[in-house]
Amino acid sequence: MLILNKTVRVFSIPSKRKIYEFLGSFSFHPGKLFLHKLVLGIETSCDDTAAAVVDETGNVLGEAIHSQTEVHLKTGGIIPPVAQQLHRENIQRIVQEALSASRVSTSELSAIATTTKPGLALSLGVGLSFSLQLVDQLKKPFIPIHHMEAHALTIRLTNNVEFPFLVLLISGGHCLLALVRGVSDFLLLGKSLDIAPGDMLDKVARRLSLRKHPECSTMSGGKAIELLAKQGNKLLFDLKPPMHRAKNCDFSFSGLQNVVDKIIKQKEKEEGIEVGQILSSAADIAAAVQHTTACHIAKRTHRAILFCQQRGLLSQTNAVLVASGGVASNLYIRKALEIVTNLTQCILLCPPPRLCTDNGVMIA
Repeated sequence: MLILNKTVRVFSIPSKRKIYEFLGSFSFHPGKLFLHKLVLGIETSCDDTAAAVVDETGNVLGEAIHSQTEVHLKTGGIIPPVAQQLHRENIQRIVQEALSASRVSTSELSAIATTTKPGLALSLGVGLSFSLQLVDQLKKPFIPIHHMEAHALTIRLTNNVEFPFLVLLISGGHCLLALVRGVSDFLLLGKSLDIAPGDMLDKVARRLSLRKHPECSTMSGGKAIELLAKQGNKLLFDLKPPMHRAKNCDFSFSGLQNVVDKIIKQKEKEEGIEVGQILSSAADIAAAVQHTTACHIAKRTHRAILFCQQRGLLSQTNAVLVASGGVASNLYIRKALEIVTNLTQCILLCPPPRLCTDNGVMIA
């Protein structure tokens, strides 16, 4: 807590008047009696402002989220100070909406849980400072939450998954493989040595100027790549999966991004178009990069499963692989993982799409 207190001084803290106004906006619901502990979860690690109320049995009583995607699409990526300001503008409203939807008053809460790491420091600071003010005013326990551990355990809200299980977390900011042995017991097996897969796909989409494509103008980079890839020939460009000789479970995506960038430059030269215009081969490039990404993720995951099975860390049959994070929503990548789990007699589980991306439910 000392570390958290030092951290919070760096960021803007809401005034006591605003906090009291916020607390006063809730009314007590007579006749309601909660027999379970109730936790308010707050998530601001990146570009989504989210909150939810969950009881100790896993029931989601209410949730709310504000996405900044539309704003960041216009700027070509997440600008931390912009994300911070948008969190400041929306966090009070989002928390209020989550509490209102749950019909829970602040006095009925058992604790407040908030993402404290990892993530964008400026974004994390908004949620942290707001939460600590609430904790101080309500005299409730504060629970610091590790963002990636929350993603890893979300599947236990929707499925009856026993420990241990393997988790693959793939998103715009993270990429890791870990053996989950308990609620706070993780064995890291592999991670990205450079950038995350979602970040790479977003950069390729920006380089292809997919925001100017009529079918992709309102989509994130990863979603645009997935959509356009359906129209392309994945084998037209000879892209090799990264680290195919590495005898570990780590990932790498920056090299693939550099190769694709060179291909785009060459195609622009061949077609005689300037940077910012859409290539006739954009769909083929999208298909190739998605296919190569899926192969790389699947092969590294396959190694991790075999490692765990050979050492008795996972069962030889019916072991569970959980894939979560925004990139796990990509159906092509998910299909590649299904091939791996079928081959190794494992079970692939994915949280529903709304719980794959950042949300307040997983924090609560």
